Amino acid sequence: MGSVLAALALTPSAPVLVPDLAGAAAAEVADTREAAIAAAAALPDRWLVVGVGPADRVIGPDTRASYAGYGADVEVALSPHAPAARADVPLCALWAGWLRGQANPAATAEVRVYSAGHSPDAARAAGRALRAEIDAAGQPVGVLVVADGAATLTPAAPGGFDPDAAAVQAALDDALAAGDPAALAALGDGITGRVAYQVLAGLVGSTPCAAREMFRGAPYGVGYFVGLWTPEASTGLGTPEA
Repeated sequence: MGSVLAALALTPSAPVLVPDLAGAAAAEVADTREAAIAAAAALPDRWLVVGVGPADRVIGPDTRASYAGYGADVEVALSPHAPAARADVPLCALWAGWLRGQANPAATAEVRVYSAGHSPDAARAAGRALRAEIDAAGQPVGVLVVADGAATLTPAAPGGFDPDAAAVQAALDDALAAGDPAALAALGDGITGRVAYQVLAGLVGSTPCAAREMFRGAPYGVGYFVGLWTPEASTGLGTPEA
């Protein structure tokens, strides 16, 4: 059976992208938010979300949660029929739920959280395992990769200022804009979403994807990239790297 991996949307996860949490900054990040919604809207109705958290975890579509811990009680859900009870989930799952509601309310999302401590090899192996699962699904699957870049790009950045971070972020942005998974394998710990990007590299294998850059920038000193990768099997992506 051929691959059913339809498309991969890449977005950051910052709470400031949610208007109710952004306050006066809502207009400042409007371009990033609108690009993220447009990227997610290109996915089919079944989403697998790749994100980073304290530990490996699977969060199913019957999940409802809230951004209350980030300053506003904005409720989100991972499917149209999630029950009323709320769960405690990491930021990548909150963002996936909010984005689903904006981009495709009929979609269902399952979130795969990967520990931030995974080595590059372990992250890529997890991506290969996820790809095998997608290929066996029998229906179109879209992947939403939720990952931020460097958080040290300006003196006011959350991680402080690292003068080397701009070059690292530029290399990441260029790799994502080119659909180049091989370049993601060498990312260092200076990239906040390193593990998610390396899961992506394992998932798509060694063959570059057709890529569309929709936003790149560094509001608040954090690297954000929004884009859409189309596997060549939807135009012939080879099997993932062994």
